Amino acid sequence: MPSPVCRCLEAPASPRRPAALADDLLEEILLRVTCPADLARASAACAFFRRLVTDANFLRRYRSLHPPLLLGFVETVSSGFQPAEAPHPNATAARSIARPAGGFSFDYLPPTRRNWNPWDACDVRDGRVLLKSSCMGIMAFHFPYLAVCDPLFRRYRLLPPIPDDLLASLHFPQQNFPSFETFLVPSGEEDDGASFRVIGRAYLAIRSVVFVFSSRSGLWSLGATCDNLNLGSSILLCRCYAYGCIYWKVMRINKLLKLDINRMDFSIVDLPPYYDERDVIVVEAGKGRVGVFSHIKFGTPVYHAIQEKEGGIADVCQSEITTHLPAHYDCCLVDGGAAEGYIFFVGFPKDRSVDAAGFSLQVNTLKIEMVCHTMFQSCYIHPYFGYPPSMSSRRI
Repeated sequence: MPSPVCRCLEAPASPRRPAALADDLLEEILLRVTCPADLARASAACAFFRRLVTDANFLRRYRSLHPPLLLGFVETVSSGFQPAEAPHPNATAARSIARPAGGFSFDYLPPTRRNWNPWDACDVRDGRVLLKSSCMGIMAFHFPYLAVCDPLFRRYRLLPPIPDDLLASLHFPQQNFPSFETFLVPSGEEDDGASFRVIGRAYLAIRSVVFVFSSRSGLWSLGATCDNLNLGSSILLCRCYAYGCIYWKVMRINKLLKLDINRMDFSIVDLPPYYDERDVIVVEAGKGRVGVFSHIKFGTPVYHAIQEKEGGIADVCQSEITTHLPAHYDCCLVDGGAAEGYIFFVGFPKDRSVDAAGFSLQVNTLKIEMVCHTMFQSCYIHPYFGYPPSMSSRRI
C-alpha cells in the first residue's frame, strides 16, 4: 500500500494537451460551417464558442474560405441600402445591417461644398463604397471630391485631388480637364484588408489616362495612357472586372477596351460579329477562362461565350448557352458588370403594378434569384457583399 508521501509525490495527469487538441478540432469544425448565420448561432451557445468565433485569426481564416454574402444593393446615398428580402437566403443577414443598430448608413459623411452635388455612390467593392461629389457648373472643371467609406463601421477617408504637376507632365490643361470616371480595385490575396486602391480614368476625345490612388502612400500616381487605339471618340460602356483586368464595351462596335491592372497597359479585344448593339458583361468563367454575357436591352435572352483565343472572344455559336430572365419584367444589365460570381439585372415591371426588382444571375449555374423589390430609378445600382457586422473587418 503506498504511503501518504508517495501519494503526494504522484503527478496528476495534465489536461492541457487533450484540451488544446480539442480546441484545434473545434476550430476546424467551425471553419466548415458555410452559413455565417449558422456560425453566429453557434457562437451564442457558450462564452468559449463566442471567444473562438470572434477571434481575429479565426475570422480571417473563415473569410478566406467562404465568399462574402450578397446582402443587397446601394443605388444612391440618399436612398441608402436596399437589403435582400425573403425568400432570398441572405435576407436575415441583410436585415441585421439594414437596421439602425446595424450601422449601415452615410449620415456621418462631411457636407459637400456650396454649388456642389451631394455625395453619390460610384462603386462598391470589398465592403467599401466609393463616393463622388462634383461641381454643378458644367463650363468650368473642378476635380471631384472623392471619398471611400466603410458604411458598417461609419468610417471614411477623403482622397486628395490629382496633383497639378502630375497633370502638367501629361500636357493636360487643367482648365480643360476631361471627363473622369472612378472605381475601386478589387482586393487581392496580398492585401491586408485595410488598404485599398482607387483608379481614375480621365478621357477626352481619343485619349485615356489612368491614375491610381493608394491608401498606403496617400498619393496619386500615373498608371497608364492610351491614345486612340483606333477607337476614335467612341463611348465606353459596361465596365467589368475579370482576372486582374478591366474591360469596357465600345458603344456600337464589336470591340472591348482592356486595361491590365498589373501591367498597366491597354489593349483591344475583338468580339464576334453582331455584338455591336448588345450590352456586354465580362465575367470570370473559371480555370482562367473569360466568359461573356450579352444582352439586348429589355430583351429576354442572355448568351454566354468563352474566350478561346488570344486577343479575341470566340464566336458564341461554339459555346452558346441561353437563359431567360423573368417574363413579367423588362430587364437591363446593371452598370458595373459582375461581382463575386454573379451578374445583376434591374427588372422594371411591365404592368407597373409593383416596384422594380433587383435580380442576380449566378455565372456557374445560371440560376436567377430575386434579391429585393424597391423603387429603383435606373440600372446604376451597386451590389453589396459582406458579412454580418460581428464577422466583418474594418476596411478603412
